[in-house]
Amino acid sequence: MLTETQLLQILPNARPVAGVFLAALNITLPRWEIDNPMRVAAFLAQVGHESGQFRYVKELGNDRYLARYDTGSLALRLGNTPQADGDGQLYCGRGLIQVTGRNNYQACSRALFGDERLLLQPQLLEQPRWACESAAWFWHSRGLNTLADRGEFNRITRHINGGLNGLQARLKLWARAREVLC
Repeated sequence: MLTETQLLQILPNARPVAGVFLAALNITLPRWEIDNPMRVAAFLAQVGHESGQFRYVKELGNDRYLARYDTGSLALRLGNTPQADGDGQLYCGRGLIQVTGRNNYQACSRALFGDERLLLQPQLLEQPRWACESAAWFWHSRGLNTLADRGEFNRITRHINGGLNGLQARLKLWARAREVLC
């Protein structure tokens, strides 16, 4: 069971929302087998970075920026329609890991709810409970527990980010999380 003190030692900028996310994390993490100190440390470091320490549960960017998900090869890869119809804005990154694209929303919805409600209500992933659940689902569905057990943090980062963006900041959070939890 993660405590608020531990969470704030790892993610001090989460102070305004720590209590809200703590309850959701303590329900979510064991359910998705993020259940040992190495897994929890790696998970918190990654979601802490991706969400600005729980301050952002929706991707930052205006409509013009999010339009990159709306047409072209990136849109198709994400499962969005090829027409400029707003899919990019509708299925922008949400949750603590920033689930992005129609395909990911659909898969996440099936895993969390057994239906496709996230396609109609993608903003559910902005609620603390579902922001945590979607991140843990993503983590589990990509086999990241195994990588966390082996300490393969760079590989985890590539799975989440597609590259190594923000690696130094992620590594600092991971070191702090390991110091607190391990």
